[in-house]
Amino acid sequence: MLQLTKLSAHYPEQALCFTLSAKAGEVTALIGPSGAGKSSLLSMVGGFSKIDSGKLQHNEHSLLSLSPAHRPITTLFQDNNLFWHLSVYDNIAIGLSTALRLNSAQKALIAQVAEQVGISDLLSRKPTSLSGGQQQRVGLARCLARRQPILLLDEPFSALDPALRFELLDLLRNQTDQLQLTVLLVTHHPEEAARVADNIAFIYNGAILEQGAAALLDKPSTPELAAYLGTGRPKK
Repeated sequence: MLQLTKLSAHYPEQALCFTLSAKAGEVTALIGPSGAGKSSLLSMVGGFSKIDSGKLQHNEHSLLSLSPAHRPITTLFQDNNLFWHLSVYDNIAIGLSTALRLNSAQKALIAQVAEQVGISDLLSRKPTSLSGGQQQRVGLARCLARRQPILLLDEPFSALDPALRFELLDLLRNQTDQLQLTVLLVTHHPEEAARVADNIAFIYNGAILEQGAAALLDKPSTPELAAYLGTGRPKK
């Protein structure tokens, strides 16, 4: 269980305050207008931005005192942060060892993950020779190889065409189930949330205004969510 309790930060342009629970084996989609605070929430959880007050716990253990490198978290961004001079294999391996010194178990894990995400035949190639979808598969493989229980995804597939985006979302759903990951997925596409999410949190003006199962996309309770979805008035 990942638990955010009044996790807060204050900036001149915006105050942020989030309360959210996310379970292992579940995808929680974060939706909302640009600038609402979706990426800021991920940054706070990952340890990349300041937190003024509140609690951040994983399995009842506080994460606030831990640096980003020591939190049980892996993050994948739209810009997948691949190293263009390294092979696909080494781009995955660097998530396990920055010195690229791997033991036999780690090498076997890379082979397993590469097969799971469909890039076994690409391991010797450089990212510059890959398509955008293939590059995102490599980024996802590196995240999965790290075997951290929490996965933060900041619009990683938004630049891809719909068919490829849905293919990778289905892959994410499969790996979430298999590895019992706790996933927070930022997306600007409600259809993505409806496809893979167990829960959806609608973020508006620095807070979670509405949250629940994917059915809330069909029956928004607030005028803000109804306006965001373009469905008119909230349904009763």
